Order: sequence, then C-alpha cells, then structure tokens
Amino acid sequence: MMISTRGRYALRVLIDLAEHRNGTYIPLKEIAARQEISLKYVEQVMSLLSANGMVSTAHGKGGGYQLDHDPSDYRVGDILRVTEGSLVPVVCLEESASPCARAAECRTLPLWKKLSRAISECLDGVTLADLMRVDPTDNYVI
Repeated sequence: MMISTRGRYALRVLIDLAEHRNGTYIPLKEIAARQEISLKYVEQVMSLLSANGMVSTAHGKGGGYQLDHDPSDYRVGDILRVTEGSLVPVVCLEESASPCARAAECRTLPLWKKLSRAISECLDGVTLADLMRVDPTDNYVI
C-alpha cells in the first residue's frame, strides 16, 4: 500500500485546521501558504473532505474552512479512506471484489487478511489530536 500525495496532504491540511481553529473559517490561501502546497491542490483536497462531512465551508468575506468535529474525532484511517479509497493490500479483499475461485485453497489469503487488519488497526488507532502532539525527539515530517 502506498499513500498518495492527496492522502498525505489531507492529513497536513486537517492538522493545520485543527491547530489554527478559533471558531472562525480559515482561508485556503493561508493553509496553502503555511503547508507549502499549491492552492489548486488544497482546493481539490478540501472539496473531497467537504463532500465527505469532514470540514465545513463558508464563501465570501470571512469565508474558508473549519473542522466539523473535535480533532480527537478524526481517525487517520477514516481520512485516508476518503482520500485513497480502500486501504486493503490486495484486490481480492476489496468489498466490491468478485469472489475468488481460489480463496478456499489460497495459501496467502490469511497473510493478506492479517496485514489488512494490522493496517486498519494502526491507522484507526491514531487521531488528528494525536498527530498534533509534538514529540521533540521525532524529526519525521508527513
């Protein structure tokens, strides 16, 4: 599984909204500037997040975006499912996949199921609030 730029940027944008929330809407140009992401790309990401009920938008003067919920209510897994689609490691585990004729004797299927559960458990166990906590020993950047 490879997380695309869209998924990584969605996390960065939502963390930015969470860190700068004060009850007002935040203009996209401010978010784009702080995150060093093109305004066009931020617009695409925000449109997707808005359509899936993760952010609210207001147009006109004083407009922009804000989180719909508390940062602790946003699971990373949910955000990535919105931006990436399914997080399963193999096609045969997709909800829409046709039943595999070899499933009964597939020696690798248990491995893929275990990996899929581990991915979901890991990503669903982390929230935006968790990502907002700064660890001075961690220099990793999303």
